[in-house]
Amino acid sequence: MSRLREIVTRCEDLYNDLEFTSVKSWKAKTGGKAIGYMPVYVPREIIHACKMLPVGIMGGGLNLEIIKGDAYFQSYICHIPRSTIELGVTGRLDSLDGMLFPAICDVIRNLSGMWQILFKDKYIKYLDLPQNLDKAIGGEFYKHECQTLFNDLVKLGEFEPSDKDLRRSIRLYNENRQTIEALYAMRAAKPNLVPTYETYLLVRAGNVLDVEEHTAMLKEYMKLAETEPRKPKDNVRVVVSGAFCEQPPIGIVKALEDSGCYIVDDDWMLGSRFILEDIPENGQPLLAIAEAYLGETVETASKYEPTRRKGDFLVGRVRKLKAEGVIFAAPSFCDPALLERPMLTEALVREKIPYTSFNYSENTGQFRVFGEQTGTFADSIKLWGGQ
Repeated sequence: MSRLREIVTRCEDLYNDLEFTSVKSWKAKTGGKAIGYMPVYVPREIIHACKMLPVGIMGGGLNLEIIKGDAYFQSYICHIPRSTIELGVTGRLDSLDGMLFPAICDVIRNLSGMWQILFKDKYIKYLDLPQNLDKAIGGEFYKHECQTLFNDLVKLGEFEPSDKDLRRSIRLYNENRQTIEALYAMRAAKPNLVPTYETYLLVRAGNVLDVEEHTAMLKEYMKLAETEPRKPKDNVRVVVSGAFCEQPPIGIVKALEDSGCYIVDDDWMLGSRFILEDIPENGQPLLAIAEAYLGETVETASKYEPTRRKGDFLVGRVRKLKAEGVIFAAPSFCDPALLERPMLTEALVREKIPYTSFNYSENTGQFRVFGEQTGTFADSIKLWGGQ
């Protein structure tokens, strides 16, 4: 087995490990605590500075049978809260010492309340995010949220990081985001060398690995991928949008790529790429973290945008990456994504950019139909372009 394949296989194992064995191993090795978080974004720098492991919880996926979780939520909402509850009540998340629930939607807000009832011995926080992005208003509000989280974790871990510790964590996550962006840039430039299936698994591995280990893994993979003998294909370049929270089964990722599409950008694992610019390493660390959220961040349905016209960010990504079309892939019953989609499609129509759309669930087993749909979409672009 080649070293590149070893890296991908390890990422596959981490993806399929619903017992979070790597988290347990990290805790046993370091004696530290682990804090879980739901998508899309949390300030992982604060968790890391407190000598804790941030652990991304993305639901149970296709491999988890939902038995108890369905008793907690209605059938007309997305799937991720039910599978997350299932992970919790079956003991699979016992290695976590706390959970963060960022302000994504009403469903995640309700899930945080259920978690408080079900796991009274754990640290639980609903992380409110600012709607007003003015530094004097939203900035002060979010700085207070970050300070509260910081104080809580100091009490939980019995360790108070210095500003130097916080700046070091900021630097490590800046480097991690830079490396992820380099991986995405490499995929956009040479999609035959960096398959989306592997890209997704590599980025998702960061959910359960220490940030330094994850960054080193990404760098090694990119170096190896440069010399991997993979021939280019006559595929259409597309951007995938709408999957920022509940993640698609890995089979859908494969199906899209096998259908004749080179995915040159996506919003999977968005929390790992949420901050577009480096967080300043000088000044007050918590203020820098808070203001980074207000400034250059990605546009997504779960984040309020008071100034940008809906769709401009997506159109800009399509133009910059020379994509030929957009695939809207959103979880069924995801209110933020599905309410935003008409505004995004209007922008694409205005710019004469082709698109197609479908909805999925994280436990969807029917991948072929999505592959046939996107394959037809790719063929239509080859035949008629954007007309």
